[in-house]
Amino acid sequence: MEDVDIFRDKTVLITGGAGEFGRSASQLFAERGARLVLSDVDGKGLAEFAEQLAQADVQVASISGSVANEEHCRQTVDLAMQRFGRLDIAINNAGMSHAPAKTADIDSKQALETVQVDLMGVFYGMKHQIPVMEAAYREHGRSASILNIASLAGIGGAPTISMYAAAKHGVVGLTKSAALEYARRGIRINALCPAFARTPMVEDGLLADAGGDKKAEDFLTRGIPMRRLAEPEEITRSMLWICDPRNSFMTGQAVALDGGTSAM
Repeated sequence: MEDVDIFRDKTVLITGGAGEFGRSASQLFAERGARLVLSDVDGKGLAEFAEQLAQADVQVASISGSVANEEHCRQTVDLAMQRFGRLDIAINNAGMSHAPAKTADIDSKQALETVQVDLMGVFYGMKHQIPVMEAAYREHGRSASILNIASLAGIGGAPTISMYAAAKHGVVGLTKSAALEYARRGIRINALCPAFARTPMVEDGLLADAGGDKKAEDFLTRGIPMRRLAEPEEITRSMLWICDPRNSFMTGQAVALDGGTSAM
């Protein structure tokens, strides 16, 4: 199906917009006509990326801050409405993990921060995204989509990153519950659950802790039938498919993108 202009004039909000997934998704949506609202805790990286997009004639607005702060999430939605007058798609992508450790050895401060960013950040985002989307459907019949980025660790156990897994399980539960609440109100809500991908969080975290070489990567991917990491664009192209307005009967799903892991 031709999709060159499928997101023409639609406003897409992406948290974690300066990260690997955020940059890739932003470029793919922009290539298909979307206007972008980006947020990230990395203010410098976000500003530089937004400037690159603007120079390429992409309509983009950006705001720095942490999704763990509800006020920031409200301001991000406000920015979308002020600049573009609508919010069609929200991708709650910002996330973090804690240092690998067995559950009893995880630092409590890191555990709480992980939950605040990975779970509460999605909740805060949805809390402010949903009302404007619901109003657009009620007043204009305009449907919308929310995509929450969870993890394969959100649908299965994840030794040594148990609090990350707990937060991502929460994202899946939040997604499914909200999808049921708003299924008849014009908002599709889904979650994407990728396995390990070639991102800084994996390469500078889990891989680095394991030695950072090919042997470490082989060890990390030993449970993935394809025996490799996902490339960022493999994940972000799936984001486009889930959010595609033609994918109009899909809601409440936690889609595993895992090289076959969950099939075992």
